[in-house]
Amino acid sequence: MKKRIIILITSTIFLWQVPVHAQEEKVLEEVLKLEEERGPTLNFGADIMSRYIWRGYDLGNSPAIQPNIYFSWEGLNIGAWGSYAFAGHSIMVDDTTLLDMGNYSEVDLYISYTYKWFTLMFFDYFTLNGLNPNDGNRYFDYNNNTTGHAFEVSLAFEGGEKFPLILSASTVVYGDDKNQDSTGVYGYGDKNNFSTYFEAAYRFQFKKIELELKPFIGGTPIGSSWYGPYGGIINVGLTATKEIPVTEKYSFPVQASLITNPQAQSIFLVFGISF
Repeated sequence: MKKRIIILITSTIFLWQVPVHAQEEKVLEEVLKLEEERGPTLNFGADIMSRYIWRGYDLGNSPAIQPNIYFSWEGLNIGAWGSYAFAGHSIMVDDTTLLDMGNYSEVDLYISYTYKWFTLMFFDYFTLNGLNPNDGNRYFDYNNNTTGHAFEVSLAFEGGEKFPLILSASTVVYGDDKNQDSTGVYGYGDKNNFSTYFEAAYRFQFKKIELELKPFIGGTPIGSSWYGPYGGIINVGLTATKEIPVTEKYSFPVQASLITNPQAQSIFLVFGISF
């Protein structure tokens, strides 16, 4: 996912969006919805998002389409999720150099298992070459020192309709997530950084108008190349989701999210449609 490399040069922070999202929040939503479907099921769909915001950071600075396909059976879920930006993006380095990053593209594989209120998830995050998606990806390089993959383990709790609290904790355990190098720059060290993210959310259901509101707050206990130079709150906001009827038998959900990142001093207003 995610070479979200936030490079620290002296006192300046630069974000390299060469990684990820996913997608974990979207995958968790789908897993929790399918928890009651015990038979084997193959599902696929897509979201169109005005921006791809992942844990408080904008990945790609563009609208994106995010397809997914997954198999579910008896609490087990195996799937793939992707994000493809509609336009290219650039980043500024040293206040003088503008780098063309191409179109942000990400493909993630995952497996999860849900038992009662708990879901254990394993993600393989990988970001494609934005300038040439057919070359230079090195997808099958799994050497811990050189791979572009990042493997993350997550544990989530969901209390159900009577207690709709959602808690999750995620830690990168292998791959493209390194500690500081000799100059203090995250992402270029020789040891795993174990970047960790915690999030809490709560669902408010308004069934008469088919509306759901979900406030959330997330943070990290340590500095990393993924989330920022120090621990703190990085993802606070509110998501509203509503079913829009198309016919008597078919409807699709739309969502709007107001998201802030206190550590990065940023704010986003995002709209999305699911199919």
